[in-house]
Amino acid sequence: MKSLINKPATFTDAGNTIRPATTEVLINVLTSVLAKLGLLREDTDYYLLRASMVIMFFFFGYQKWFAYEVDRLVPFISNGPLIFWLYPLLGMRGATLLLGVSEWTFGTLIFLGFWNKRLGILGALGSTATFVATVTIIPFMPEGWDAAAGGFPAMTGNVPFLMKDVVLLAVSIYLLKQDVQRVMHAGAVRESVHG
Repeated sequence: MKSLINKPATFTDAGNTIRPATTEVLINVLTSVLAKLGLLREDTDYYLLRASMVIMFFFFGYQKWFAYEVDRLVPFISNGPLIFWLYPLLGMRGATLLLGVSEWTFGTLIFLGFWNKRLGILGALGSTATFVATVTIIPFMPEGWDAAAGGFPAMTGNVPFLMKDVVLLAVSIYLLKQDVQRVMHAGAVRESVHG
């Protein structure tokens, strides 16, 4: 019985025997390559997500300075339960510019968060608020679910564009959590050194 327990299991696929050892070798090679590329370094995911948010805010903020974006935002702002008030208060162009300034501000704060976690917290808070505002538009977007495909969850129109914001909201919350933890940890270290 003991020899059966220690013997590696095999699987067959169309008569070919696939040994777990082959799979293990492939996984080990892949892991080794990824490690050499730096993917497995501590905090790589944190820095990649931070950098991607900076890039995203730069490009999305840049669009807001041009007239073509004013018209594209009408269905989003008009149907946003948290941002509909921007048009009556600032007008179409003013609302678009405010969004652009906000996106560049949050992106800059997230960028500065590479060095100053307190500024990173402010950027991540702004980013979180941004994506809460855009994700809440999804249920209110007219014709967002394709009736010909049975409606929900068959996305159509502007809803697929907004769905990416669910992931961006999660990234914002992740960065916020990471920066708060790092500020708290730095404070605890300072207290233990000076206290």
